Amino acid sequence: MLTGVTGAALAGMLVGGVAAASHDDSAPQPDKLLAQQQDMAAQENKAPKKDASTKTLAESRSKASSSKDEKAKAADSKTKDSKKKSDGPKAILSGSTTASYFWDDGSGVNGDTGAPASGKPMQKGLFASPSWPLNTKVKVTYNGRSVTGFIGDRGPGAPSHDGVMLDLDTYTFRYLLDGEKPDSKYDAGTGEGHLQGVKWQVLSWGSGPGTKGDPQPLG
Repeated sequence: MLTGVTGAALAGMLVGGVAAASHDDSAPQPDKLLAQQQDMAAQENKAPKKDASTKTLAESRSKASSSKDEKAKAADSKTKDSKKKSDGPKAILSGSTTASYFWDDGSGVNGDTGAPASGKPMQKGLFASPSWPLNTKVKVTYNGRSVTGFIGDRGPGAPSHDGVMLDLDTYTFRYLLDGEKPDSKYDAGTGEGHLQGVKWQVLSWGSGPGTKGDPQPLG
């Protein structure tokens, strides 16, 4: 009997010890392990997201900076092009004179002396000079208005000895005077026969016969 009681007591103690050990607070519980694993996973997921966000922000700033630089370059290029257009060709010789007008188409009307000496038909922007090479490109300005034409004929004759060094076609003459059009090719439609103080600029010399430099009286 003693042996039986002792064995039963020992078995009870062993069972109680195992049960106590299974309820020891120091041992990790399944719920706690799961919570720890979830926290670690969350931290691991947050780090890449932060890096991706930083990378995206840097790329956005880089693109914005690049776009700004491109716009600045485009603006500079446009400004340079605008300056080139506004400057235009530079004058190689300039001065001022008194100008008269004519329309010489070889028809003999109003004392025409024949077709223009350059061989080109009479037209708007065809001027006559007593000395400049034919086909010389010339810009004339008066009262804030300008016309660019070419030397296509010789003249004026005798008036050139009195300082009238340019003969302008009727359209150019009338436009410079008041911005209007002549009454006809042969009549500027105004009582003015001369324009004093017309500014001229030689933009390029022509290849035709004539003399470069300041205008000289005919003959």
